[in-house]
Amino acid sequence: MKIAKFSLLIALVLAVALSGAPSIYGQDGNPTECITTFDPNVDYFPQKSAVDFATGFSVEYNRHYKVVRVTRPWAGAESGFTYVLVQCGAPTPSDEALKDVVVVEIPIRSLISMSTTYLPHLVELGALDALVGVDTLQYISAPEVIALGEAGKLTEIGSGAQVNVEQVALLNPDLIMTYGSGFPDYDAHPKLIEAGYKVALNGEFAENTPLGRAEWIKFTALFFNAEGRANAYFEGVAKEYERLVALTERLSERPSVLINTPFQGTWFMPGGKSFAARFLLDAGASYAWADDESTGSLPLSFEEVFAKASDAEFWVNVGFFGSLKDLEAADARFAEFAAFKNGKVFNNDKRTNANFGNDYFESGVIRPQVILADLIKIFHPDLLPDHELVYYRQLE
Repeated sequence: MKIAKFSLLIALVLAVALSGAPSIYGQDGNPTECITTFDPNVDYFPQKSAVDFATGFSVEYNRHYKVVRVTRPWAGAESGFTYVLVQCGAPTPSDEALKDVVVVEIPIRSLISMSTTYLPHLVELGALDALVGVDTLQYISAPEVIALGEAGKLTEIGSGAQVNVEQVALLNPDLIMTYGSGFPDYDAHPKLIEAGYKVALNGEFAENTPLGRAEWIKFTALFFNAEGRANAYFEGVAKEYERLVALTERLSERPSVLINTPFQGTWFMPGGKSFAARFLLDAGASYAWADDESTGSLPLSFEEVFAKASDAEFWVNVGFFGSLKDLEAADARFAEFAAFKNGKVFNNDKRTNANFGNDYFESGVIRPQVILADLIKIFHPDLLPDHELVYYRQLE
């Protein structure tokens, strides 16, 4: 079957070449332009993506359209969203089951991104030319996007319920990609949908594994017919991530690790099944809350954390503290942790810009293999002697 589909694609490309007309098929194999003569028997998406690690979205391919379901747009969501992506130049499907869903003509030509985490997708997919707007330029780390902003090619539309619909109207994008939380004060999508715009909910942040989060680049690629590039990129990420995991999975000695710092009096500790806990496990560390079954955060008191993890050998992800002195100044009790006393405190803020935009939360989402390498270097430096920290630095 695969050979037959590939032969069909080759035949189409050759036919177009012989006719002297430009091919609508890009290097990925999928259309980059509208089709001019629709043939219901042609599979217009010879390059397809399979979802292997992400649990929050799925895609079903038909000859001239894709059905994309976001089943977990945010943690605790009671329902999801369905999108029908129709190849430009082909008819919208008349299937009764697909009525009352969002129909998007693809490949899209213009996009507003309401999270910095989608921007690296566009860079890797070669789709940055489609970006016309962002929520804010302030926290962006990607140099390619910063350059567009400085050239006046991007419009800021705001975020949450305060999103500027008038600015969106001036841009008139093919698609707005955003996130949801389930809290009206923080969500932009209800207002944008009410105004009649095509809105895609990206649920990468609700995934519970690093590779699951990274695989959402395939979700973005579906709107650009860029499956080939997304597949190739993610395959490299997953292969390297799994190679690194193999270095640590049989270690007999796993140093104990403490993570995060309190926020407004509460220490939000990652649940044992969260993506943050998975990073520690894969990096060969011991985590005091590893047996917890939750995927979110555990609200704990300082005393609870100190009683269970004061002797942890390492301490990572300490927030907005730039030095050990800053930590101690915020709360003298921090100096009583073993990791503080031994100087083994590391923060994930090495790539932070002047506006406190942290690239760990931007490019790091689709580069989990680099974050994992950093953590292994910290916990087991002998395993990666030549690796230099990318997202992490040791506090002094």
